[in-house]
Amino acid sequence: MRASIAELLAEYDRACNYTDSLWLDLSPEQVVWRESDEASAIGWHVGHQAAVAHYMVRNLTAAEPPINEDLDSLLDSATAERDRGVLPDMSTLTDYRTEVSERVRFRINNIDSGNVGAPTQLRVIAQNLMIAVVNHEYQHAKWVGEVRSDVHNVDLPPDPTSELLSVVDGYFLLQ
Repeated sequence: MRASIAELLAEYDRACNYTDSLWLDLSPEQVVWRESDEASAIGWHVGHQAAVAHYMVRNLTAAEPPINEDLDSLLDSATAERDRGVLPDMSTLTDYRTEVSERVRFRINNIDSGNVGAPTQLRVIAQNLMIAVVNHEYQHAKWVGEVRSDVHNVDLPPDPTSELLSVVDGYFLLQ
């Protein structure tokens, strides 16, 4: 059985909340810590999760403008790791993640309500898109959790739980 868009949006909320539980209680120094110039900080990963969610939604469903072109460029995985070091403060990253979440929900809810051209086709795209966005959120949450625990010696929060989630190769995953 295919998950409904409402269920997938709930999973998106769960995944974003899990990521937030991994980084929002860390110090600014922990959020920007990098093992080397060829590694990305926790702050880059949490911003990247949001950037990719917005790239996907705006490019696959709505063609809306970027939220913040400078952040989009910095948080793009095409940006070389050595160039990912100057991150905005935690408040700016949090605001960016919040705005992206609002845009994702707005666009996906428009699709779910049929308030778009080709509503049946876009509903299928939205379902697959949300699975990819949730899985991408968890992909980077795993690395954030490893750095939180292994480098900064901060306990991990409880794992997310859902009937739709499984664990594959140590990653939470919607299938």
